[in-house]
Amino acid sequence: MDDGNDLFSGISTPSPISARPADPIVQAAKSATVAPVAKDASEGYSAQDIEVLEGLEPVRRRPGMYIGGTDEKALHHLFAEVIDNSMDEAVAGHATFIEVEVHGDGSVSVTDNGRGIPIDPHPKFKDKSALEVIMTTLHAGGKFDSKVYETSGGLHGVGVSVVNALSDMLEVEVARGRKLYRQRFSRGIAQGGIESLGEVHNRRGTRVRFHPDPEIFGHSLKFEPARLLKMTRSKAYLFGGVEIRWICDPELLSEKEDTPTKAVFHFPGGLKDYLAASLGSDFQVTREIFAGKTEKNNGHGAVEWAVTWFGGDGFVNSYCNTIPTDEGGTHEMGFRSILTRGLKNYADLVGNKRASIVMAEDVMISAAGMLSVFIREPEFVGQTKNRLATVEAQRIVENAIRDAFDHWLADNPQESSKLLDWVIARADERVKRRQEKEVTRKSAVRKLRLPGKLADCTQNAAQGAELFIVEGDSAGGSAKQARDRSNQAILPLRGKILNVASAGHDKLTANQTIADIIQALGCGTRSRYRDEDLRYDRVIIMTDADVDGAHIASLLMTFFYQEMPQLIRNGHLYMAVPPLYRISQGGKVRYARDDDHKDELLKTEFSGRGKIEIGRFKGLGEMMAAQLKETTMDPKKRTLLRVEIIDDEDATKASVEALMGTKPEARFRFIQERAEFAPELDI
Repeated sequence: MDDGNDLFSGISTPSPISARPADPIVQAAKSATVAPVAKDASEGYSAQDIEVLEGLEPVRRRPGMYIGGTDEKALHHLFAEVIDNSMDEAVAGHATFIEVEVHGDGSVSVTDNGRGIPIDPHPKFKDKSALEVIMTTLHAGGKFDSKVYETSGGLHGVGVSVVNALSDMLEVEVARGRKLYRQRFSRGIAQGGIESLGEVHNRRGTRVRFHPDPEIFGHSLKFEPARLLKMTRSKAYLFGGVEIRWICDPELLSEKEDTPTKAVFHFPGGLKDYLAASLGSDFQVTREIFAGKTEKNNGHGAVEWAVTWFGGDGFVNSYCNTIPTDEGGTHEMGFRSILTRGLKNYADLVGNKRASIVMAEDVMISAAGMLSVFIREPEFVGQTKNRLATVEAQRIVENAIRDAFDHWLADNPQESSKLLDWVIARADERVKRRQEKEVTRKSAVRKLRLPGKLADCTQNAAQGAELFIVEGDSAGGSAKQARDRSNQAILPLRGKILNVASAGHDKLTANQTIADIIQALGCGTRSRYRDEDLRYDRVIIMTDADVDGAHIASLLMTFFYQEMPQLIRNGHLYMAVPPLYRISQGGKVRYARDDDHKDELLKTEFSGRGKIEIGRFKGLGEMMAAQLKETTMDPKKRTLLRVEIIDDEDATKASVEALMGTKPEARFRFIQERAEFAPELDI
């Protein structure tokens, strides 16, 4: 299986054409563009130029690192961070209701009847209350210790403090011990100490009201009541033990909008109710929704699920500790795996041999699923928690659903047979589409005059086929010997590829290297691009692990972004990760990706006994075929980085033009703005 982590050091800000984690291929490509430095560049550079950001200032300087940007999605993420804290109180059994109010001035308040944030002095900060520490300090909270919250959505300790940093007004009211306290903040800074507002009766818990800072989000960006309502209602479905009250200022709602000014959400039926309401009168394969839940047992996580099969495009909405995991993760992997395995086991039980062709995609292509897990100390990919990474979550989900699904299928034989036939029909459609594509491809190959330097693979089907684009005949020779001829093709390039971002149309059409790539892929370019004509499932850029190799890779990515952007969006473009060093001691051999990895291996893998030999590969052409196969081309051992385009198309286009276009001043400005993020410059 392909595997990988962050492999390269360099600029840490998001790249316009970036590599994001993909399952099972994990990637995170980073690159640094270096400006020329004069001989006396060190003059005038002293300790006073080193800037230290304190408190919440890093959040205001780089909000994208904490909430993913400053756009509409990021703005609403502030609300998610606040309501998640109240939901954690409810899930822990300390709160029974949450109230969300959208005010006419653009602020939002979230109130719960939980325990209330502690207001007594913090033991490590004698002059500050625990409330002020939580609101003004990153990585401060009560969720690091599972004794306080057995399960929670916010484990990084940066949620509400980030909201505070990015709000021009934030007010916290705490009711504890029949007394009411209040403290105000602005842009992360306390506007005085805690005020005692006197005694209160029949009130406890926390109320947080905040107004997003227009200096960060702009004056035109506002909360959307409909979006806030949807987020609020989903929380009530995820935990049946909480009642959520909704209040919205009528002036914020248009006449055409069906968002209510007041509503109460309480759904004891949980996800099953939500799924039934979502599908409405849509056709469903089985009469009953397969749904259930397990409670926490001996510290293990709790799981709730609901799934049915219908006539539309399938979807799975998943959550971890009430946090939406839009990009899935390990819990979804377990969900898909156990449903597929359960159906195939049932097919074996009833003697249906046609189910042997069924795959997970056939089961899930028309499945409407809801999945919610509650686990201790979950691990997410990124601060915004869009993808769950906790390995244990897959096992927890599989164990929770396995027996329940087996019993559901066995107790409803007629419904189960209908479902099995439905899934097998989806599998038949998939096989038919693949066969039609193979026939089309065979016809296209016979007609197509392939580039002379291309060493094509023997299989005809595009599915599973890989094209390695390598630099030079020497690297191409090693790659041809190292490849699996059945499904791996090699296309060597003649020198550096043309920079298509700064080249005219005449140069582009006359360039033989670009013509060879287009001809080998067979899918056309720009408006004539057809994904179904692509001759390979994966297009892999395999260049040397040095600066020249990185330059060629950047030029190739620019070419694909400009001429075949859909190839990137459909997940076909990858980068190989060849090693830079070979380290040996006696019979032990290890390969290092870069200098940091080399130093790490020397510390952890090699002892002081025996001579350690370190060899640096000058290029892929210097590697023996066996080494290249073992480290870079064998699917069982290699690491691949999948290239993806970030969501903001305008920002992507602007960045590509700045870095690769014809204006050197734009490139210089881009470098100046990001120079502080390059920790090491090889000048």
